[in-house]
Amino acid sequence: MQRTINKLFFGVLMAASFTLLYRCTNQPAAGGGHDHGTPSETSQAAHDTENTVTLTDEQLKTVGIEIGSVELKQLSATMKANGFLRVPNTNKANVTSLFGGIVKTLDVEIGDDVKRGQAIATVSNPQFIQPQEEYLRLNSDIEFAEQELTRQQDLSEGDVGAKKNLQRAVAELNTLKTRKASLQQQLQLMGIHPASLSITTLRSSLVVASPINGTVSEVFAKIGSYVDVSSPIAELVENRALHLDLQVFEKDIPSIKVGQKIDFVVTNSPHKTYVAEVYNIGSSFNSESKTIAIHCKVIGDKTGLIDGMNITGTVDLGGEASVAVPNDAIVNADGRYYIFLVSGEEEEPHEHGGEEHDHGLRFEKMEVMKGAAGLGYTAITPVREIVPGTPIVVKGAFFVYAKMGDTGEHGHAH
Repeated sequence: MQRTINKLFFGVLMAASFTLLYRCTNQPAAGGGHDHGTPSETSQAAHDTENTVTLTDEQLKTVGIEIGSVELKQLSATMKANGFLRVPNTNKANVTSLFGGIVKTLDVEIGDDVKRGQAIATVSNPQFIQPQEEYLRLNSDIEFAEQELTRQQDLSEGDVGAKKNLQRAVAELNTLKTRKASLQQQLQLMGIHPASLSITTLRSSLVVASPINGTVSEVFAKIGSYVDVSSPIAELVENRALHLDLQVFEKDIPSIKVGQKIDFVVTNSPHKTYVAEVYNIGSSFNSESKTIAIHCKVIGDKTGLIDGMNITGTVDLGGEASVAVPNDAIVNADGRYYIFLVSGEEEEPHEHGGEEHDHGLRFEKMEVMKGAAGLGYTAITPVREIVPGTPIVVKGAFFVYAKMGDTGEHGHAH
């Protein structure tokens, strides 16, 4: 019995040895065409495929994906305050006509940008012709008065004429010249060049021009309405002088310094962040709101900002800035947070082959930890360092995430 068991064990051992020898003998040589890589290499390749996806230009446009960048933001050591946008009165102007008349044409609308001297409207009044006629008549009267003065001077030198006649001629000429000078000023205010005036160029309509460079904020007149100095035609605002008046509580004033940066959003449209810089701290206290006005200069882009808008601002109180991204750039999936980096451009062949390619962008998914948030931004801690300015998806991130889940074996969205 013992001998039988020994034989059976020996047979099993020999069979196992032959099997092992066969497998070793049939392994492909190093560098051969059938090497599928080590397990670690295969795992890394699969990991890279799962975390990247390519979208064509057509897909990017259809879904409305927008690219922004990673930024440095002060989101922790900050103070929030409300305020409003203001343009100083020295940078505002009413467009008025110095002479009363009926609005004949109106050449601007609210929102139009105008240059100094640009036509805003034309005003018509038949009485405008009268000073032009008088100016032309004065030229003839002055010419006659000069001739009369010369005649009286000749008579006076010959002791023929009376001295009082000479004096009267001098006074008459001076009066006419004074009136002409007055009319010249009046005509220039009307926008008429006296030197070019003739009986064929008399005008009953005057051009009302813009006194400053600016944007039309209001239009008060309409065609056919009567206007004069007391009734403005339009209001202009010079938006380049736009300031931010921030209302800060008295207890927070010691934290404010000239030169501090302020991120702010329009209260009713918080999707875009603007930047301002403190240039003056007010000295008057508002007893009703218990605040002091902090005057700030808006720097950079002013698109969409209008005088009088209410804003919400965040004052940078110092400390280190954090790497931050817009809130819409972060995707929450199964309790984890991701952003999508633009890792390069790619060309993908058409499904039917050929030489033509579809251009697109390749995106890489990166897990992040969320930090402080404010003004539409969230501080993040990525799994590896991200340089500020790195392009990322800021709108449509969830679509990219969904496409990444549909990519299959090749890691591309189709």
